[in-house]
Amino acid sequence: MEDRSAKYRAFYAQLICAAARAVDPRIEEAFRTVRREPFVGPGPWSISLGGHPYVVTPDDDPAFLYQNALLALDSARGLNIGMPGAHAYWLGGCAVKQGETVIQIGAGSGYYTAILAHLVGPGGRVHAYEIDERLAGLARDNLKYIAHVEVHDRSGIASDLPAADVIYVCAGAAQPATEWLDALRPGGRLVFPLAPEGMLGGMLMITRPDEGAVWPAKFLGRAQFIGCAGLQDADAARRLAEAFAGGWDGVQSLRREGTPDETCWFAGEGWWLSTAPAPVVTDSIRPHADITQA
Repeated sequence: MEDRSAKYRAFYAQLICAAARAVDPRIEEAFRTVRREPFVGPGPWSISLGGHPYVVTPDDDPAFLYQNALLALDSARGLNIGMPGAHAYWLGGCAVKQGETVIQIGAGSGYYTAILAHLVGPGGRVHAYEIDERLAGLARDNLKYIAHVEVHDRSGIASDLPAADVIYVCAGAAQPATEWLDALRPGGRLVFPLAPEGMLGGMLMITRPDEGAVWPAKFLGRAQFIGCAGLQDADAARRLAEAFAGGWDGVQSLRREGTPDETCWFAGEGWWLSTAPAPVVTDSIRPHADITQA
């Protein structure tokens, strides 16, 4: 069965990285290397293409796992292992490097934690936070053989987060947590779904400059996730829906001070997104609007 799984993984990795336009060969290598079977549990499995009902596989053939599709961890709650093509694209956007320290918020059963661990290599570190006790236990068991991964069974919104080069969030939020911004090292990237629960928002990447309150920011594409506990806001969700309806790919910076001006795309408490560029411009990556479900 392992030979068949390896064959499926090789094709799946090539297919999703082609769809994600991934230029870093390490991303394809990571998806080809990391098996999905331990992270989803025994079959049959419930699979969805996102925004559609789950379909139960006829049996436990691992071929069903290696699709560009959502794999249910808890179909009743809508908890999934996210769409691999979307994650491949977002991981390419934040350019995770070997030796970096990554914080993952919302680790689930640990599949994308393992992908991140492959990307940073043994010289790097991945801190995975999962607030759901059952999922955190699964993640810890699934990842116990990867020495440079540490699973934390608590909220990832905390003042004691380690300093990080990348913060990769897998739960939708109405705002970036101040704790995430503070944990970033200069040059560090925060990638999170600006998408309160139940809303199609966007995957926003914010880069911390060496100094100053104007940070480069851009949407990598549309996204929808289960909500991040503690970062939900019904009024912000309503206003965000209106902002996305009027366009979203012109955002160029996050402002952490000053009064929002005519360039403001969306304003939160103590922060706002602007269509004006930051003093330091990040590498260009084209938004990918047809990758939505995570």
